[in-house]
Amino acid sequence: MIEFIVSHDGKNWIARNDELFAEAATLEELDNTLRNLVKQKGYVEKRKKLEIFMAFDNSTIPVWMRQYAQHYFNRIIRVEV
Repeated sequence: MIEFIVSHDGKNWIARNDELFAEAATLEELDNTLRNLVKQKGYVEKRKKLEIFMAFDNSTIPVWMRQYAQHYFNRIIRVEV
């Protein structure tokens, strides 16, 4: 499993970790960009599956709202080669 932090800059969705960075206008495009990126970088072996976990950057949510959104927007996508 590879983990990313997801945020939005007002225009694009952004996924990043210590090694990889991706951005796209929609979540569907971000998913596809991440799938292509991990394949291109060799993170997925042939005939294997890889899960990408994306945790939303809760620091972008106002403090008063965080108590109601602890799991806001976490998502998992699967990649196969």
